[in-house]
Amino acid sequence: MEQIIQAVLSAISRAGLVEVEVSARHVHLTREHLEVLFGKGAELTPKRPLSQPGQFLSEERVTLIGPKGRKERTAILGPIRPATQVELSKSDCVELGVKAPVRESGDVAGSGSITIEGPCGSLTIDEGVIIAHNHVHLTPEVAQIMGVTDKQRVAVEVFSDRPVTFRDVIIRVSEKFSCRMHIDFDEANAALVSGFTLGKIIK
Repeated sequence: MEQIIQAVLSAISRAGLVEVEVSARHVHLTREHLEVLFGKGAELTPKRPLSQPGQFLSEERVTLIGPKGRKERTAILGPIRPATQVELSKSDCVELGVKAPVRESGDVAGSGSITIEGPCGSLTIDEGVIIAHNHVHLTPEVAQIMGVTDKQRVAVEVFSDRPVTFRDVIIRVSEKFSCRMHIDFDEANAALVSGFTLGKIIK
């Protein structure tokens, strides 16, 4: 059975196909900010693992506060990070009144500001709010099969009820990754993505 699964996965990779996942608004926190929001010695409580190894959805939730509104019970993803980061869709930004650039995860210099509220306190970050640039996570082996490299920009044709081709999609390669394409809810709604969906990488 395992050989059959590996053969199928290899065939999918050779065809340039990748599963498309939709990423909802969420927050990454530093340990310092986690303790401000949830109290001294606070830890994130894993609720369920995410597709990327070692990452998880936590039980804890926060409220995001912008000039025009609030987003209650916003998810926190673990583990803790070196820098606090808030990832929103453009629609979220409009509702909150927040200005955020389209950036790769981790590239927060000069990005948007927001207030984060937890059960034990609140804080305002001067930068850290981004609209995540759509991207594809690949392992080195799959990237080699597909003939793409880290940081390469490609197009991805999404097979859905309303097929859409996303351009300028960033390839990210690491041994720590699981092969997935990540888009936000605005992009998913535009393409009518729901349930298991595949995309084809076009170089």
